[in-house]
Amino acid sequence: MGSIRRRTDNNLLFLDFRFRDIRCREQTALPDTPANRKKVQKVLDRIEADIAAGIFDYRKYFPASKNAARFDAPPAISVAVTVTAPSAPPVAPTPLFKAFAETWYLEKEVEWRKSHRITIRRELDSLISRFGEKAVGQIAKADVLAYRAELGKVTARGKETKLSAARINKMLNPLRQILNEAADRFNFPTPYQNIKQLRIKRTDVDPFSLEEVKSILATVRPDFHDYFTVRFFTGMRTGEVDGLKWKYVDFERRLILVRETVVLGDEEYTKTDGSQRDIQMSQLVFDALKRQEEATRKISEFVFCNRLNKPLDHKNVTNRVWYPLLRHLGLKKRRPYQCRHTAATLWLAAGEAPEWIARQLGHTTTEMLFRVYSRYVPNLTRRDGSAFERLITQSIADQPLPVQHTKESSNV
Repeated sequence: MGSIRRRTDNNLLFLDFRFRDIRCREQTALPDTPANRKKVQKVLDRIEADIAAGIFDYRKYFPASKNAARFDAPPAISVAVTVTAPSAPPVAPTPLFKAFAETWYLEKEVEWRKSHRITIRRELDSLISRFGEKAVGQIAKADVLAYRAELGKVTARGKETKLSAARINKMLNPLRQILNEAADRFNFPTPYQNIKQLRIKRTDVDPFSLEEVKSILATVRPDFHDYFTVRFFTGMRTGEVDGLKWKYVDFERRLILVRETVVLGDEEYTKTDGSQRDIQMSQLVFDALKRQEEATRKISEFVFCNRLNKPLDHKNVTNRVWYPLLRHLGLKKRRPYQCRHTAATLWLAAGEAPEWIARQLGHTTTEMLFRVYSRYVPNLTRRDGSAFERLITQSIADQPLPVQHTKESSNV
């Protein structure tokens, strides 16, 4: 829980740490520079490691310090000794981790979606079982690193592999936020200083080829044919397509208005402000929605609904329709979210402009498009969706379909 601090009178660095529950400060002769902070941090890390291992020798590190003599005696003799500068304020007591963590959760949950609240609650319960009985101000950097090391040895649920770096980072994020907030409120150095997140390996998207898309649509259950047609050729996220309502389908202007999403059965705002967008319908999507209109418009406000006229449960669709279909076709197991990546790569293959594709996907810039789909980017010359329209209608339809354009595309 130690920290590197700077004296305001001479700009020199000093170490601030705790040993035998006593706050200790030791002056250095090094001015406050990034290079010197790194040097002092290495010393502090060794000190904390020795303290955690029970082998810390104060005089070895600070032989000329007046404080060293105070720790030469056995710990029982030095219990009442306070090794601080005369003007240093006393260390205020801090609440137990379990109490402060619950306070933090209650204050923050109003900011989160239901799905995120459930995730944080699960992680919080694990953290409380690990740190709950410890005062939040007494949790040291070594405690955090030890917990992270323990997580690195845990086997992922239902798998034979260890927890991924991404999963460990996700589990530790609430701990980082709680300790940083506590440090700010109770005025103690955060133990999370200089603890970086584990490096995550970059993973490539795994979209379906056009032939695979054709095979899926030709084989899928008839009542889900139009659902997956919309998913493959609009790039909508799972919650967006499951939460699509008829009032957001504009057949006259051939637009799908993305305004809401469904998460764990709850209707919510879209993922970000940038996700609010108008998606142009290709002819295949237009026809699919027209067929779906005949099936559900009179019985539900949702375009795709279950037998109770409520939004589809994505887990149910994934496990009972999607994965069995991929197994039946002998295709590699992939999440339905790859439908979104498939739409993006098909648009790129058709030669659509990055700006147009980014708008369709709900990205505010083209940065993510080039970062995620860089190997799928050909020479891009068009920007209105018509090239994609020709590619799909000629490849998917049993016979060539008439290509209709919006005013925007016909004026290009």
